[in-house]
Amino acid sequence: MSWGTELWDQFENLDKHTQWGIDFLERYAKFVKERLDIEQNYAKQLRNLVKKYCPKRSKDEEPRFTSCLSFYSILGELNDYAGQREVVAEEMSHKVYNELMRYSQELKAERKHHLQEGRKAQQFLDHCWKQMDNSKKKFERECREAEKAQSTYDRLDNDINATKSEVEKAKAQLYMRTHMADESKNEYAAQLQNFNGEQWKHFNNSIPQIFKNLQGMDERRTVKLGETYRSFAEAERRVIPIITKCLDGMVSAAKAVDERRDSTIVVESFKSGFEPPGDFPFEDFSQNLSRTGSDGTISNTPKGERELAPVPRSEAKHTISKGKNKLWLFGKKPKVPSLEDFSHLPPEQRRKRLQQKIDELNRELQKETDQRDALNKMKDVYEKNPQMGDPNSLQPKISETNCNIQKLRSEIHKNETWLSEVEGKQSSRGDRRHSADNHHHTPHGRESPEGSYNDDTNQEHQTPHRTPQHRPAQPAQPNHDPHEFDDEFDDDDPLPVIGHCKALYSFDGQNEGTLTMAEDEVLYIIEEDKGDGWTRARKQSGEEGYVPTSYVEITIEKNSKGS
Repeated sequence: MSWGTELWDQFENLDKHTQWGIDFLERYAKFVKERLDIEQNYAKQLRNLVKKYCPKRSKDEEPRFTSCLSFYSILGELNDYAGQREVVAEEMSHKVYNELMRYSQELKAERKHHLQEGRKAQQFLDHCWKQMDNSKKKFERECREAEKAQSTYDRLDNDINATKSEVEKAKAQLYMRTHMADESKNEYAAQLQNFNGEQWKHFNNSIPQIFKNLQGMDERRTVKLGETYRSFAEAERRVIPIITKCLDGMVSAAKAVDERRDSTIVVESFKSGFEPPGDFPFEDFSQNLSRTGSDGTISNTPKGERELAPVPRSEAKHTISKGKNKLWLFGKKPKVPSLEDFSHLPPEQRRKRLQQKIDELNRELQKETDQRDALNKMKDVYEKNPQMGDPNSLQPKISETNCNIQKLRSEIHKNETWLSEVEGKQSSRGDRRHSADNHHHTPHGRESPEGSYNDDTNQEHQTPHRTPQHRPAQPAQPNHDPHEFDDEFDDDDPLPVIGHCKALYSFDGQNEGTLTMAEDEVLYIIEEDKGDGWTRARKQSGEEGYVPTSYVEITIEKNSKGS
């Protein structure tokens, strides 16, 4: 389809389009420049890395182990790989970037020439139109003057009072004006005919030829872009065989590692050739001591049996203390790691942590979903406008995003299952405890002594039977990360006090998140037992933590407000 016949009146739009085409070509050239800069920097960093880890000693001083030799071989292959990246950068520079910049200058000069011709043709047509318009206005003006002269002559000719000289003068004026009008008419007709001819040439010859030249220039630009796209890919494809050889060399170096050979080298390098030491003889220092019957067995030691020297006391103490140190060093109980499902926490803390993790995963899922939608929109734009980009180039990223979304949904489902399990247990415990409260029985499921509840209009008392002979069993100690309870206590607003309690027994609170208390100490209650055997309390000093529910006598204020 020809621009000259279809776009005869779109000179300004074609001017903008050809400028956009050159800008796009230069933008692609800038992209190639940044890509080859990345390749050059990558190759430089690889060479620096190889140089950093290459042996700096002579070959005679270097270890002869197969693992070391294979590593040095890998460094050599990596250095060759860096050289291939430099080749890619050089190919892109010469065959793509430099070619694009040269062609861009040619396009700019050609476009400028064609547009100047188009503007000159338009200016000439405007000049013809202006001449025609001036002749038209002159003809119109002369006709009006002739009409006035005709009117004056008719008035004087019919006036009996007019003199003959006045009539003759009006007649001469009429003749002159009529003659001038005829001349203006002829001039206007000539200018009109000339303008129509120039206009036909303009829109049928000049402009179509100029637009045809612009169309050819734009199509050559498009072809050049396609060729440079191909050259861009070929620059990478040409080095693939050599890069494959480099990778094969790395694999061969890995296969050359021989652990038995390395062990043999160690033996050959450090073997002394000496025989292991023999047994030490027994030295008897008790010959000059007087013996009694009870210790006469010293001299009656059978000759065939090996006699051992007693170990001095100082050495024995040293050996024992050394053994103790080893037991302390290697027998230390390791810290319990944080589990993925937070099962090492009490139920309430576990529920909070699971909910936080679900919220974080939902935010990440939303980000991935937004990214997928944006990529799909971009793909649709590329499919409708192929010159803007290849829609297939976005497919790997879209697939990766979909995979991430599936993983996040699976992770969310897993955490929601754990959360439902925790909330189900807490609900069942709460139902049992509510039923027990209605029947004035001690809540089941706690490891605490039996207690009784006294209902009052303002207070609810839980007083366990104190048995001094037997302290109540502590609930399962929560194994947790030291910072996990800190997150619970770092809130800006402290929890309100809902009651108070009195310690029936002392509690050392050695675990993180627990609170130390002395017998008969009074504490504030800020969170009730959630069914796990622990109550959250606060000292008068402001320190907060968990204490065993069975160790305290609790008084809950039903209508209490946070203090």
